[in-house]
Amino acid sequence: MKSPSIKDDLIDELNKLPLELQLKVLDFTKALLPKGVTGKSVCKFEGMIPPEDLSVISQAIEEGCEKVDPGEW
Repeated sequence: MKSPSIKDDLIDELNKLPLELQLKVLDFTKALLPKGVTGKSVCKFEGMIPPEDLSVISQAIEEGCEKVDPGEW
């Protein structure tokens, strides 16, 4: 006799739930899936920002990030 797979067990348990809870489970499983795009898909944008702008952006990051303001809280 074949042992039930996780998928089979999940489907059996899911079938016991009312539709409203099944929809909640569906939403939950969708939330677990990775989101976003692959790095390869954004390669077409490589080189679109002029080097001068990249320099300004880098400088702004260096000046504005990783600073702690102890009085902020």
